[in-house]
Amino acid sequence: MGFFYFHSLVILFLLLVTLQHVCGNPELRALMELKSALDPSNKLLNSWSNDGDPCSGSFEGVACNGHRKVANISLQGKGLSGYLSPAIAGLKCLSGLYLHYNSLSGTIPKELGNLMELTDLYLNVNNLSGIIPPEIGGMASLQVVELCCNQLSGGIPTEIGSLKKTIVLALQYNKLTEQIPASLGSLPVLKRLDLAFNSLYGPIPATISISPQLELLDIRNNSLSGMVPSALQRLNAGFHFENNKDLCGDAFPKIRACTPYDNMNINDVEPMRPNNTTKNIPVSAIFEPPCNQTNCSHSSKFPQIAIVAGGITATAIFMGAGFLIFLLYRRRKQKIGNTSSESFDGRSSTDQAKELHSHRAGVSPLVSLEYSNVWDPFAGNGNGIGLPKNSLNNFRFNLEEIESATQCFSEMNLLGKSSFSSVYKGILRDGSLVAVRSISITSCKSEDDEFLKGLNLLTSLTHDNLVKLRGFCFSMGRGECYLVYDFAPKGNLSQYLDIEDGSSHVLDWRKRVSIVNGIAKGIEYLHRNEDNRPPIIHRQISIEKVLLNEQFKPLIADSGLPKLLADDMVFSALKVSAAMGYLAPEYVTTGHFTAKSDMYAFGMTVLQILSGKQLISNSMRLAAASRKYEDFIDINLKGDFSKSEAAMLAKIALACTEELPDHRPTMEAVIQELNEELNKSHASSLITHIPIFGTSQS
Repeated sequence: MGFFYFHSLVILFLLLVTLQHVCGNPELRALMELKSALDPSNKLLNSWSNDGDPCSGSFEGVACNGHRKVANISLQGKGLSGYLSPAIAGLKCLSGLYLHYNSLSGTIPKELGNLMELTDLYLNVNNLSGIIPPEIGGMASLQVVELCCNQLSGGIPTEIGSLKKTIVLALQYNKLTEQIPASLGSLPVLKRLDLAFNSLYGPIPATISISPQLELLDIRNNSLSGMVPSALQRLNAGFHFENNKDLCGDAFPKIRACTPYDNMNINDVEPMRPNNTTKNIPVSAIFEPPCNQTNCSHSSKFPQIAIVAGGITATAIFMGAGFLIFLLYRRRKQKIGNTSSESFDGRSSTDQAKELHSHRAGVSPLVSLEYSNVWDPFAGNGNGIGLPKNSLNNFRFNLEEIESATQCFSEMNLLGKSSFSSVYKGILRDGSLVAVRSISITSCKSEDDEFLKGLNLLTSLTHDNLVKLRGFCFSMGRGECYLVYDFAPKGNLSQYLDIEDGSSHVLDWRKRVSIVNGIAKGIEYLHRNEDNRPPIIHRQISIEKVLLNEQFKPLIADSGLPKLLADDMVFSALKVSAAMGYLAPEYVTTGHFTAKSDMYAFGMTVLQILSGKQLISNSMRLAAASRKYEDFIDINLKGDFSKSEAAMLAKIALACTEELPDHRPTMEAVIQELNEELNKSHASSLITHIPIFGTSQS
């Protein structure tokens, strides 16, 4: 009996400890309520558990501050399909909430306004509905408010004008109505205000035009009217106003000039609402004639009533005409393809992102957004490493552009992973396709000067057979560097090897010869001693590093990349090269890469292209040397190839893979031989097709 009593006490004690762990930790309790709301199917946030520690690093997307309080929730692009619970208010120290690019529905809870330390609020590209809670105006620390691409309705709360630290207010692509509150002009550090693609009406408040820090104002595709404040001229290309037909302004060439009617009514008439309400009545129509106490008797009311009645009648006629014009205008807007705010209804985040890109073509954010402290290798040295002023700044993207392009690094956009990086497909705002390589900061060179020198080298490389680097981005908040390249739609060369007979992926002979020629030209450019840079050794020539554009032109990827990476990352990548047979034999003894080691990898690549096989056996090499075409030329070609060109390419490949580096040719010599043989083949082809005429008859 005593044992049973003791055992029961132990169980009770353990239950109390467990209960105290959950109930005694209000932040854990708030997180668990948040989890059940965000992830009702319990498939995506399995790492959040009742017996876990949110500050241990085990809770996905949760980070804590130095006092072991939850400071950051980063769950962007996770496929969450629930709603945002009011329990979020229990995380009093939260400074960053990143839930964008999900499928959350429901309303934004007013309890969000209790988060006094929140600086970054990212709820964009979801399916949130309802109003924008006025309580947000009390969040004194807010710097970025991103609510775009939802189904939010109602007006913009005037309380938002109290956000004295807000830099970005993005509300575009919603269903917002009412007028733009003049209080938005009270935001002292606001740099970007985006209200495009809503149903806002009325004038542009003059207070916004004189907002001291404003750099971008986007009000496109609304129903705004009245005179555009001339002070907005200072924004230049940062002011976007298209598809607001009732706006006028003498200071703007692309906006119609104001008429006397516009000028007369701008202060006297309240703007018309899209719906038919009594607020459509002009203020000037409801008035009392001048009078004093002696002449305002009941006997004088009839003229007043007559005047008011006449004013109401005129107003009704005006309203009817205005309402008809409004309906015609809305119908016209609905015919403009994808320009209405309803264009996101019922669509996936992917569709929304693509449409967002198309609508915002050519618009670059004018403020660099970050999640926390910015990792900026430029900060400590400026141009101290001898780079031309702003030579790299022209290539910089900000984190918002990178996330927007990749849909917050969505798994469905993942193209591949390596030991130190991941590559994502993306769409820039101008509609162009890119490949974004994310590299962990820990994998990059630790010295900023060396890192910047490498980056400067990458941006200087321009050749038709190299993948073009569009730009880069640094993010301390995510702990990564991003390299943005042109996208190669046909994939890499490995996809066209080891193909089964009859596959559409089989490369014909012309394409193979052209690909070899292009790879050679790209490597020769790298090996060339240019005036502004020394020769570059690629180190990792392989079929995976040869990408193909729409016309099957070869593009060599990752040229100069080792200049950015820490030594251990470069060495780890060599294991793959060695396993695939690309690593030159002398590297084992010297530990150095040279132009001749690149030539060895090129020779192996040529053999792979000829044979259609990824693994090259010794018997294939012997067949190539003895010109036994049937034993080393891809059987998928079915004999449709040039024997002279095959012999020439096999000869080059074998020469490049000689054991001793001194016996290998330079790429310049290879290109010369390629050109001579291809010119001969071309001439021979022309002769073959010259018509042979018979002898003339007398």
